[in-house]
Amino acid sequence: MDSGVPPSSGNAEVFGPGPDFLERLFHIRAAGSTPRIEVEAGITTFLTMAYIIVVNPSVLHSAGVPFSGALFATCIAAALGSMVMGLLANYPFALAPGMGLNAYFAYAVVQGMGLHWTVALGAVFLSGVAFVLLTLGRIRALVVDAIPRSLKTATAAGIGLFIAFIGLRNAGVVASSPATFVTLGNLAHPGTLLSIGGLIVTAALLARGNRSAIILGIVGVTVLAMGLRLSPLPTGIVSAPDVLSTVGKLDIRGAIHLGVLEVVFVFLFVDLFDTVGSTVGLAEQAGFVDAEGRIPRINRALMADSVATVAGSLLGTSTVVTYIESAAGISEGGRTGLVAVVVALLFLLATFFSPIAGAIPAIATAPALVVVGALMMRSVRTIAWDDMTEAVPAFLTMIGMPLTFSVANGLALGFISFPLVKLLAGRGREVSWLTYLLAAIFLLRYVWLGAA
Repeated sequence: MDSGVPPSSGNAEVFGPGPDFLERLFHIRAAGSTPRIEVEAGITTFLTMAYIIVVNPSVLHSAGVPFSGALFATCIAAALGSMVMGLLANYPFALAPGMGLNAYFAYAVVQGMGLHWTVALGAVFLSGVAFVLLTLGRIRALVVDAIPRSLKTATAAGIGLFIAFIGLRNAGVVASSPATFVTLGNLAHPGTLLSIGGLIVTAALLARGNRSAIILGIVGVTVLAMGLRLSPLPTGIVSAPDVLSTVGKLDIRGAIHLGVLEVVFVFLFVDLFDTVGSTVGLAEQAGFVDAEGRIPRINRALMADSVATVAGSLLGTSTVVTYIESAAGISEGGRTGLVAVVVALLFLLATFFSPIAGAIPAIATAPALVVVGALMMRSVRTIAWDDMTEAVPAFLTMIGMPLTFSVANGLALGFISFPLVKLLAGRGREVSWLTYLLAAIFLLRYVWLGAA
């Protein structure tokens, strides 16, 4: 599908200076956008995922990884992955070390299994190499093509529900409950009120056609939160990371040991379907899925997290994934790789200005996530709701993502139920052999986890 890349001039002029440099490189006009929209979309995406600059090092530090080195590795791995995505695939998808996988790295592998963090990094490296080989062999692209169109659509909507749920949680609108799992939060809390206000203003600005609504909402709530002392001011401006504390510290030989191969498999499996689900959902939202349900240049897009995961393990961080927060930039109108390149450049700057980037409070990005979640629900209208063999698997995909707090688990529910419902309805021939195979793999994984 790489033939879907828009034609370029094919000479050195593409990389030379000039007013049309960005157009030749990203084909912005052909995508129906402008450089200003792309830059603003990149800033918006970065702001919604900037929390990872501090959160990921904090999680890894609990496993013994030096905080400053992990912060450097987080920023550089995110910059590299996003840059590869933007320049190689020309898609507005940003990447960074994944939440969930970093927790598995720290709490299950290091603390739970008693492995040293350098060995865990070695396992991440091996899984990254496997990603590269699977991508070069087009295995991951085959997985994407095997996803039925209704599940592709449901994945986009499911991601919308997922990030909206995260936004409501971060805003304090919903909270955990031992009796009902979730319940209404404290709506009288000043931070929650400010976040709700930001949501209403952001939605109103979008309704008035303001393309900068999401970024204005984030910045506005951040400034007010700091002014009202609901969020601390940055502890500084410039911070020099300790590069040498994590770079090259991975223990590949220790990770090759038989007992660690299970860890490599988990890193591989979870990221494989998490990134596939995120990429498919974001592509559906942006309108990149063609009439046959395929995504042009998908192999190039999947190469980005493969390369970034290998590089990240060498630098000192856990698995790199495609971030669903990229939906915020897409909602701002971003449609080309320039969005991802802007995100990459901002992550590079964040290695030295991490106190500022890390000071953006969760209540400021919460309105953006809720609004974007609402926008991503538009895709559900194309699902054949009167056909239960399509509707039920699609619904399980959508509802499974927020309720299991995982894109991969939601996609798994859809993948397992789709062929089974079709088969029992006497329409098994409508399902490809690869879909049956992937459903079996998902089932075996959950059986294995249940027996573990």
